[in-house]
Amino acid sequence: MAAAKKYWLVKSEPGAYSIDDLDRDVITCWDGIRNYQARNFMRDEMKVGNLVLFYHSNAEPPAVVGLARVCEEAYPDHTAWDRKNDHFDQKSTPNNPVWMMVDLEFVEKFPKSVSLPQLREAHGLDELLVTRRGQRLSIQPVAKTHFQKILTLAGSKAKV
Repeated sequence: MAAAKKYWLVKSEPGAYSIDDLDRDVITCWDGIRNYQARNFMRDEMKVGNLVLFYHSNAEPPAVVGLARVCEEAYPDHTAWDRKNDHFDQKSTPNNPVWMMVDLEFVEKFPKSVSLPQLREAHGLDELLVTRRGQRLSIQPVAKTHFQKILTLAGSKAKV
């Protein structure tokens, strides 16, 4: 029996990597995650075909701006081994990788961004992690009902 499809939200500062960058690149590795819980989500739960809300953090206003899909399951994050990379971690080695990454592919840039204030005000999104104050996790699970509601608010025609 196939595992149930899961839904995610990933955060990125638009100055570092934006939905427009993903649109241009089509596929990217989601590297540099240095939080154990986020790493575990990628390593253990993100599967090919899972849909991902792309969220611009540290933006004015922060907002869900697009949709991506997991196209490659977790594999070691090689940026942790590169001393010249901002994501270097001396505890991680090719023989004992600590950090993981997945590949994401572009699906769409939303017709309308859904801002954090809109997410907080929308009926039925009370349990959405990104709406909680102090919630800084860069990869978050999203319930299917919340995911569909956000697609509707964004004017997306994508189906979950």
